[in-house]
Amino acid sequence: MNSISIKAYGKINLSLDVVGKRPDGYHNVAMIMQTVDICDTLTMSIRDDEKINITTDLEGLTCGEDNLVYKAIAMLREEFGITKGVDVHLEKKIPMAAGMAGGSADCAAAFKGMNALFDLGLDDKALMERGVKLGADVPYCVVGGTALCEGIGEVITPLKPLTKGHLVVVTPDVNVSTPWVYKNLVLNDETIHPDTELMLKAVEDGDIKLLAENMYNVLETVTKPAHEVIGDLEKIMMDSGALGSIMSGSGPTVFGIFDDESKGEVVCAKIKSDGQCRSCYVTSFARGY
Repeated sequence: MNSISIKAYGKINLSLDVVGKRPDGYHNVAMIMQTVDICDTLTMSIRDDEKINITTDLEGLTCGEDNLVYKAIAMLREEFGITKGVDVHLEKKIPMAAGMAGGSADCAAAFKGMNALFDLGLDDKALMERGVKLGADVPYCVVGGTALCEGIGEVITPLKPLTKGHLVVVTPDVNVSTPWVYKNLVLNDETIHPDTELMLKAVEDGDIKLLAENMYNVLETVTKPAHEVIGDLEKIMMDSGALGSIMSGSGPTVFGIFDDESKGEVVCAKIKSDGQCRSCYVTSFARGY
């Protein structure tokens, strides 16, 4: 095999709880993660020299040594003594810096591509162990689907796949720094937390209505007051018939779950006409890899 094309799927957080700060400065979380059918595509091929060459269709995306795709390739080349280089073309559909783990998904796909191109024989567990060294969301992105993610996000429990429901996923035209969000997060006795056990039951029962009505993201307490558009988008979703609507990750992406795809198409058209978003998709849950 000299070349391969791999899909890298984005994610949303159906719930996101921060349960405490660790001595190393990271936070322990309990998140129900869900792959969505919005994906980047990595086309990877072997070079005769040792160069790692990354190109992309997205203007402004760095393609050098600080890119997670580059880091994943370089890690495996060094570990396995690979002397050949790799060409990568990255087609971006997942919004950048949006709370959808686009960079982590691309990183996970690069690990998979290297594993296949050079016949490294690594299973998902081995890829996840390497992936967490580059980002807390990378292990989840190796497997995708519906999962409970704990620790810093690397302790993953697969859940029953969700199949019902339609999604509107919108990224407003604002920038959010994840480190800034966590730095400004206040956890105390008044902090509202999602009912993770109830959410897990809703997932197990496939009860989309119960799931949507109980979605909650603790990080909204930081991001939402700083960016009014997040609350505005959630209101538009709910006023348009969404079963529930919250922010994904540290933001700014907002999504709504609908029981009727046509309702989703209407609200997506409305949001696009308002001109406040970088992207807006009507999509569905994806089963992962």
